Order: sequence, then C-alpha cells, then structure tokens
Amino acid sequence: MRNFLFCTSVLVLLWVSTPLQAALNIEIFGGGGNKIPIAVAPFNGERGLSQNISAIVSADLERTGLFKLIDATGLISQEPDQIRYLDWQSRGASALVVGSVSMLPDGRADIRFRLLDIVKQVQLTGFSGAVTSEQLRAFAHRVADIVYETLTGEPGVFSTRIAFIKKQGNRYALQVSDYDGFNARSLIEYTEPIISPAWSPDGGRIAYTSFEKKKPVVYVQVLATRERKAVANFKGSNSAPVWSPDGSKLAVVLTLHGGSQIYLINADGSGLQRISQSPGIDTEPSFSPDGRWLMFTSDRGGSPQIYRMPVSGGTAERLTFEGDYNVSPRYSTDGKRFVYIHRNAGRFSVAVQDLSTRQMQLLTDSNFDESPSFSPNNRMILYTTEIGGRGILSIVSSDGQVKSRLSRETGNIRGAVWGPLLKQ
Repeated sequence: MRNFLFCTSVLVLLWVSTPLQAALNIEIFGGGGNKIPIAVAPFNGERGLSQNISAIVSADLERTGLFKLIDATGLISQEPDQIRYLDWQSRGASALVVGSVSMLPDGRADIRFRLLDIVKQVQLTGFSGAVTSEQLRAFAHRVADIVYETLTGEPGVFSTRIAFIKKQGNRYALQVSDYDGFNARSLIEYTEPIISPAWSPDGGRIAYTSFEKKKPVVYVQVLATRERKAVANFKGSNSAPVWSPDGSKLAVVLTLHGGSQIYLINADGSGLQRISQSPGIDTEPSFSPDGRWLMFTSDRGGSPQIYRMPVSGGTAERLTFEGDYNVSPRYSTDGKRFVYIHRNAGRFSVAVQDLSTRQMQLLTDSNFDESPSFSPNNRMILYTTEIGGRGILSIVSSDGQVKSRLSRETGNIRGAVWGPLLKQ
C-alpha cells in the first residue's frame, strides 16, 4: 500500500470550490465522566456587544471534557455580596463565572469577570480589561484560560492558534486562526496545492510544503513579517516538515536518493543528514518532546504502520499492531502518548496510544478523519473530518467524551495543526 503516502496530495486535488462562511458555528455532542460543575452567568451588559462573552467562555470550557456546564437561565451576573449562592448550589454548580460590561467614551468595552467558589462562597480570581470590538473574542478566550487554570492547575489553551489549508475555487490558502477557527487570515495563497503545515516551537514560524514550483518544496515562513525561504528544494520530492523541540532543525521527507526517507536539516536549510535507511517508504515524522526520538509512518513491514527510532538513527521499533493501516502519528506534549489515524472497519478514525502500556483507544467513529494533533496541554485533539466530501475543523477531548465540530457549513479544510502555548 505504497500509495498511502500520497493520500494527502490526492485529497488536496479532490477539494471543491465552495466558500467557507465568515463565522464558524459550534456543534458539541457527547459527554459523561466526572466533570467540574460550573455555571457561566450571562455578563451584565453583553447583549449590546458583537460577541457574546459568556457563550464563548462556556464553549471553551465545555470542549475540554473536564467541565459540566450548569444551566444559568433566569439568573444573572451580580456582585459577590449580592449573589444568592443557594440558588446556584440548588442547580448543582460548584463554581460560578460572573461578569459585567460597560462602554467607555472611546468606544471600547470595559469587561470585568470573577470566578467564585459556590461552596466556600469566596472569590477565587478575577480579571478586567478594556478592549475593542475586534478584541472581544480574544478577551473571552483569556477569561476561559484563567478559569481553566484556576480550577485544574493546568494552563488553558484557548488563546492559542491553529493552522490549516483551505481551498476555495482554484486557490489554496495557508491560514492561521484562533484555536476555535475564528479570525482566520491567510499567510499565502496559490493556485497550486499547499500541504502539511507545522508550527515552530515558539509559534513565530510555520513550515509547509508548496507545489507552486510544480513539485513539492518545503518552505519556512515568519508569521510577523511574511518573509519565507525554501529550506528543502532538493531533487525529487520534499515534504512533511516537522520542527525539533528547540526549533533549530527540521525533519523532512525527501526522495533525493530514491524512495521517501527521513532527513534532518537545520532550520535555514543547511546541514542535510539522512536518518532513516529503509527499503520501504518512511514519512510523517514527529519529534518526541525531549528531542531524542522520531516517530514516523512506514510501510517497511508490508502495510503502513507507526514506528520510532532515535534521532541519531539506528534500529526502528514498531509501535502499532492493531489493524493494517495506522498513519499520521503525533506525540503528546508530555511524550507519554501519541495520536494517529487508524483504519477500523473501513473508517479512518482518530486514535491514541499510550507508549508505556501500548493500549490503544479510538476517539472518533467518523468515515474519514485526518491530521490529528494534541492541544498544548494534551486535553484536546484537533483534526479534520470529511462530511459531504469536504473537510471541516473538529476537536475531540483526549478521552473521546466530547466532540466539537467547529463548522457545520460547507467547507474544504485539510491539514489542521495546533500551535504551541504562547506567553501571555
């Protein structure tokens, strides 16, 4: 099944020209397990805003699978000394988010929020800021980050970004957006395919493969300046870039010496070094967080499976044994698991495997999922799923309990990847 390596390129060519809607709708389904019961009351004064702050915060928290959103119908945000805690206790809430919005003379919105412990009847944290209408979603994501970290002790990821490829008409665009798909902007657009975007560890650069020169070439682009450079333009195919944890190197897949093999290069394109030495096809590399290992897809055993080998080269160890098709591995940020695509009963689904126990868990049951990647805190997994022949952005909690489709509109998105956690 050597053609598995070219499925991404084929999918790019199968996209159709249907424009995406300006705003992405949210559909969340699934649930269960032990969750933190939290209520997010409508913020006083938010009805006049172009974005509903409390709704964004609620959606952020619910997608993680760690929170149970308590119905806040009929109850409003109040100052702590006015809150009737028994009302919220009767609804089953353990924590409560309240807030208010007031408009300033310069047109900005002054937003204040508090997170309250319903049982102890004390304030846990709070935050305020004055923002423009364009900054409302970013502020809401920041509120959700603070709530999440206060209640779980882990960093929130709602202020992070994702990258993906969108095809519209005969044009391909590499886009960057908020983690939930809003505020997308194009970095580049071409009439030739673009595939396999990869974030640098500092979030300042993206590597990707472009066919603009009528062959696959790996580029690195700086987000702030749009400056870009071809770093792998060797004879044959150059594809599947991924960054080393320190951002100094890239692993790429080249056909420079025949079949597809994994190489290392410096981030500026110098210092080419061959890593894999396989008679088969090796592709889709992923660095371990400590930089010691490369996980990858290979058909060296007769069918596409997932292997890992030292970054310095050497013997490869096979990791997947269930089924005859396992591809697109990506390490979790703690290095304990990896996510990949597993074919099960003719369906291509998102799966995770624990590296210590080797236990595999299917997270989705879609017909055709692809390009899974962990959120920086490992609590969610971004992927694209095909509906009606077109790809849409989706998120599943890492336990598979909560699935979120970030667009219910007709779309044509592929190759989504979650960016790193950035300093606030």
